[in-house]
Amino acid sequence: MAHNNTRPKKTLIVIIGPTGIGKTTTSIVVANHFKTEIISADSRQIFKELNIGTATPTVHELASAVHHNIGSHSVHEYYSAWEFEQDALALSEKLFKTHHQVIMTGGSMLYIDAVCKGIDDLPTVDKELRENLHTQYMSEGIESIRRQLKQLDPEFYEQVDLMNHKRVIHAVEICLMTGQAYSSLRTNTVKQRPFNMVKIGLEMEREEIYERINKRVDNMIKEGLVEEARNLYPHKDLNSLNTVGYKELFDCFDGEYDLEKAIELIKRNTRRYAKKQLSWFKRDKEIGWFHPQETKKIISFIEQNI
Repeated sequence: MAHNNTRPKKTLIVIIGPTGIGKTTTSIVVANHFKTEIISADSRQIFKELNIGTATPTVHELASAVHHNIGSHSVHEYYSAWEFEQDALALSEKLFKTHHQVIMTGGSMLYIDAVCKGIDDLPTVDKELRENLHTQYMSEGIESIRRQLKQLDPEFYEQVDLMNHKRVIHAVEICLMTGQAYSSLRTNTVKQRPFNMVKIGLEMEREEIYERINKRVDNMIKEGLVEEARNLYPHKDLNSLNTVGYKELFDCFDGEYDLEKAIELIKRNTRRYAKKQLSWFKRDKEIGWFHPQETKKIISFIEQNI
C-alpha cells in the first residue's frame, strides 16, 4: 500500500462549554491520549491572584497535563482578547513544533472566537470621541452608555458582559466612529489559521449544569473564597475583578447585603453566565456536542476529524 508522504496538518482541539461543566477534567483526558499540552482560554484563570473563585485547576490537575496561561498575569495588568489572540497563536506555533495536536480549552467566548475566527483590525478611535465618552461615563455612569449601545448595536448588547465598562464603552466608540454596528465589523472575515481545528462542546441537561454550579459555589466558600475576596477588596475597582464570585462579595463587604444573600447571587449570576455561554456556542455549527463523561466518543470524534 502506497504511503502518503504529505505531513499531516497540525490540529488545534478546542474544548468549550459552560462554566462548571468539567472542561478541565475532559481536557486532561484528551491531552493525555494525544500526549499533548493545554492552552487555557479563560479570561480570569490567567490572573495569579484569582484561584478559588475562578476554579483554577488544582495542583493535581496541573501535574496531570502541562497547562499554559494559568496564573500568568497579575490583576493589575490589563489583558484583552486581542492580546490573548497574539499570545495563543505564538504559543500554539511553538507547541506545534513538537506536537501534532494542541488543546485549547475555556469558557471565555471572546477568547475562543479571537483564536478560532480572529479579531478584526478595528479603526483607531478618535481622541476627542474617547474623551467625550469618558466624561459621559464619569458623570452619568455606565448605564447611560449601556443604553446607547443597546440602541446602536442590539446584537452586541446581548453578547457583551455589561459589567465590563471598558468593553461597553469601546463598542460604543466603534459604533460612533464608523456609523456601523460593532458586531457587524467584528464578524466580517474569519482569519485563516495555519492549522486545522476540531471543536468539542460539552453539554448536559440544564438542571444538571445548574446543580453542579450550585455545588461548586458551596465548595468555593468552603475552600476560602470569602478570604480570597477580602484580600482583593482594596483593588475591587480593577476591571479584572469585575467578575462573578468576587463582585457579589465586594458588595457584601460594602454592607449591601449579608453573606447568605451574596452566595445566592453568586449561584444565580453563574447560572445566568452559563446560559449565555451555551447560547453563544450553539451558534457555531462546527462544534460536535458531547456529555463530559463520553470521553471515548470525544476522542474517536477527534481522531475522525484530524
